Amino acid sequence: MAAAGADWVKQDERRMLHAVYRVGDMDKTIKYYQDCFGMKLLRYRDIPEGKYSNAFLGYGPEETHFAMELTYNYGVDSYDLGEGFGHFGIAAPDVYKLESAVKTAGGNVSRAAGPVKGGKTVIAFVDDPTGYKFELIQREGEIPEPLAQVMLRVGDLDRSIKFYTEVMGMKLLRTRDNPEYKYTLAFLGYGPEESSTVFELTYNYGRETYEKGNAYAQVAISTQDVYKTAEAAKAAGGNVVREPGPVPGIGTKITAVLDPDGYKIVFVDNEDFLKELEQK
Repeated sequence: MAAAGADWVKQDERRMLHAVYRVGDMDKTIKYYQDCFGMKLLRYRDIPEGKYSNAFLGYGPEETHFAMELTYNYGVDSYDLGEGFGHFGIAAPDVYKLESAVKTAGGNVSRAAGPVKGGKTVIAFVDDPTGYKFELIQREGEIPEPLAQVMLRVGDLDRSIKFYTEVMGMKLLRTRDNPEYKYTLAFLGYGPEESSTVFELTYNYGRETYEKGNAYAQVAISTQDVYKTAEAAKAAGGNVVREPGPVPGIGTKITAVLDPDGYKIVFVDNEDFLKELEQK
């Protein structure tokens, strides 16, 4: 069974679809992302019976690009971001110019543009209205996917790399150890960093656990078959917390797993996802 599961992980066609997280003011956040980051509002849905609404923003159509899925729960205006979630990354050709545009639009720059510690890459940090951090990362050449990364802090980097490669089917793209500042980074994804969204996992020396808070929710990933994906995850020792099947009221088939640090990943049937986009 384990061998069959591993084969499925290799042959399945997967892509990171969107990050899901909760915000305290939907209208304000949408405007902030449009004005400060130049994102487009891709779709919006209100679910009165569930007392929540979703907005999807990004830099291109969801059929081919990563998106930010904002969730607003009626009457909840603030959240605990915890310590585990780090930041979202946005790649840009000129971070100094983008930082200036963010300031002009009234955005909150929490770390001024300049070279990263111990390196040459120019970065800046911007905080959104709920408090989520966005790292602006300078990148040369064409940038087909500006939404570059989702950074999460983990307690055991080797354990996480094993999970994301064997259970998630991702490639380990690179690691970077920074002994001077006592942390190590691992970048994993389904395609090269230059053209697709990736996970940046951060291990801080000696730190094994993090408080999760209630703000960041999950990342959604496409799969050709949620049932085979759930079986493969179980065979590889993954913790399936939502058995595969359709979402009530929407019909899209999903399954969900927790990574070793408790971060949720939701696998979404690709065909169902594309049908969902047709109905927007």
